[in-house]
Amino acid sequence: MNTLWQSIAGLPNFLLYFTLAVALLVVYVAIYVRVMPHREFALIRDGNVAAAISLSGALIGFVLPLASAIAHSINPVDMMAWGAIALVVQLVVYAAVSWLVPHFREAIEAGRTAPAVLLAALAISVGIVNAACLTY
Repeated sequence: MNTLWQSIAGLPNFLLYFTLAVALLVVYVAIYVRVMPHREFALIRDGNVAAAISLSGALIGFVLPLASAIAHSINPVDMMAWGAIALVVQLVVYAAVSWLVPHFREAIEAGRTAPAVLLAALAISVGIVNAACLTY
């Protein structure tokens, strides 16, 4: 029985980091869907695969460095700071793709998957590099 209590001694820290991570994820999604010129969730509900691809890539691209921040942070404040940096980096990726791909909004709304795949790939790629940079 003592081993069980030793095994779950870190539960409070797990719950703290998990709660903070979910909060950051909710904030990221809220900001992301606000800055997108189209309504991601409405498009996804209507079966728009391009919107689903771009949002999925953005989520993965954000969660990768967030996971690295959790694993490498020295405390919850440190994790939140680096999670916020990851959030900003991913928003910059969207801005860059919007600049590089003219009529990105119209392409997503029309369900064209090529720009969505590009956004997803860039978001995930930058997320991986961002996560690797957090291994300090």
